[in-house]
Amino acid sequence: MVLKTFIDLILHLDKYLGAVIQTYGLITYFILFTVIFLETGLVVTPFLPGDSLIFAAGTFAAIGSLNIAVLYVVLAIAAILGDTVNYHIGKKIGYMIYEQENVKFIKKEYLLEARNFYEKYGAMTIVLARFIPIIRTFAPFVAGIGEMRYLRFLSYNMIGGISWTALFAFGGYYFGNLKFVKENFSFVLVAIILISLLPAIISVLKHKAKT
Repeated sequence: MVLKTFIDLILHLDKYLGAVIQTYGLITYFILFTVIFLETGLVVTPFLPGDSLIFAAGTFAAIGSLNIAVLYVVLAIAAILGDTVNYHIGKKIGYMIYEQENVKFIKKEYLLEARNFYEKYGAMTIVLARFIPIIRTFAPFVAGIGEMRYLRFLSYNMIGGISWTALFAFGGYYFGNLKFVKENFSFVLVAIILISLLPAIISVLKHKAKT
């Protein structure tokens, strides 16, 4: 039931977001901020929509329901603050999670995959992971465990947060209201999710092929 509701939410994100904007007005910015902050800031919420939500919000900005400049700044700050909190959580308690076999509310496989990604790409993982669902939620956590210097982490965090939100917010703003996109919005959102997941899927397959 929960899964069915979640899938319906993703497939009809434009309908639900439109209802939120109509009901809550300016508070919508705070709601969007909270979702993006939680998706990037807590390792227990990687399932929250990121790319698709930002893209959908950009399309509403294109028709004047939201202000694109305010939207972009709010979401970029949410993304940067989210990763910052995640980094510090990893630094404080990350080692305890690694020592446990089974971790409640956290998929250990996701954590290990993020660590493999981090070991492969180093500090650039903080930028690259922004564009990969699930990995982006665990990457700053792993960086905190690895004790990457905070100022170094912050610089990559800002580059990643700014570029990620820009790509999807302005992508939605400029392309979301094209006739083809509007008529196939659900398929476009699914395509965004699948394309975003592709690097992680390829990485997992390569890792399994080696073992």
